[in-house]
Amino acid sequence: MRLLAVPMPHVHRSVFEAQIRIGSRFESAEENGISHFLEHMLYRGTPRHPTAHDQALAFETLGGTLQAATAKDFGSLQIAMPPERFLDMLPLLAEVYQEPLMSGIEIERGIVHEEILETLDEGGNLIDADDLLGAVAFPGHPLGRPITGAPEQVQGFDPPRLRRHHQQFYVGQSTTLVAAGPFEPEQVLRHLEQLFGGVPSGLRQPVLAPGAQSAPAFRFVPHAASQTCLRVGFRAPSFLDPREPATQLLVRVLDDGLSTRLYEHICDRKGLCYDVAACYEAYEDVGMVDLSAESANERAAEVLRELFAVVSRLRDEGPTDSELDKAKQRHRWQLQMMLDDPEEVAAHFAMSELGRTELHPAERRDQLAAVTREQVMQAARELFQSSGLNVVAVGAHGRRNRERLRELTLSYT
Repeated sequence: MRLLAVPMPHVHRSVFEAQIRIGSRFESAEENGISHFLEHMLYRGTPRHPTAHDQALAFETLGGTLQAATAKDFGSLQIAMPPERFLDMLPLLAEVYQEPLMSGIEIERGIVHEEILETLDEGGNLIDADDLLGAVAFPGHPLGRPITGAPEQVQGFDPPRLRRHHQQFYVGQSTTLVAAGPFEPEQVLRHLEQLFGGVPSGLRQPVLAPGAQSAPAFRFVPHAASQTCLRVGFRAPSFLDPREPATQLLVRVLDDGLSTRLYEHICDRKGLCYDVAACYEAYEDVGMVDLSAESANERAAEVLRELFAVVSRLRDEGPTDSELDKAKQRHRWQLQMMLDDPEEVAAHFAMSELGRTELHPAERRDQLAAVTREQVMQAARELFQSSGLNVVAVGAHGRRNRERLRELTLSYT
């Protein structure tokens, strides 16, 4: 287990962050959703605080509220608290990590079921664009499965299965613990070592890379709504790939404020959407650059055509020098602002250690500052290709409009 203490004497709260190598990409198809369900069970009590209420009260009496989350390839526990209560809080956090009771499972099953229903229509069909895009981009692979699983899978999770999953993943090789705040770091590290020293080393779970994509993919899902949700995803480099820094800046040229290309073209100039966005999700072995927009159903084809026009122009012409300079400058400012926020600092160090990139914020700043315009242009040429294109449309469309969206996707060059 990696233990880090980041002294921040200028701030007025302390933060604890645990990052665990867990999530839907490490699950079998039969147990899809168990990592997320286990995260919910961490709220249900410990030996010293045997109910969900007792546990929440213990945290909140010390000045913090536990926050847990599950992604496709990691899970997290985070809490911020007054600095004077930090050492008092650590034993409670260690107990939640190591000794969840797995009680109240039927209550939590109902809560998770309600969460899953948010992604389904009245007929039980998946309409969540995030999950649909994953399924289209990574068919038959764990990265293409939903984080929450399906209702029938959640129904089968019981305490023995949850404990086995906990014992497999809540281990030293899969965990990084970070403390950030106004404290003496050696003292905090001693406490963390005492509290977590008994955690088994375990194994760092391997990943299986998805198969290569060679042709564009499209999926339409009917949904009776006033708008169409469009998602355009391009296969992208992993966070360990040397092209990752250039890809990050490429996405910032597309979407990093209201003056960048996507918003200026789609919203300001064309007036097609209220908002449009681009993000880059990088995993250990692959990534996805994802464009998202919602528009009136009758405008969906035009929006898709204009999204393609924006990325094709960037691919063919590259960014201007001023665009790239602005992207770098805004990244540098954001890193500087991060240093005032112990939650963000803790999350940065936890993720860099867990992913084994091990970059200090200053090193990350210098890494992106060194990216050239030619490297960004090359990243765009490799990224915005039809062979890595995936499009999902969720909305109310007749056959002709559905075929138009499909044709636009398959004819992208």
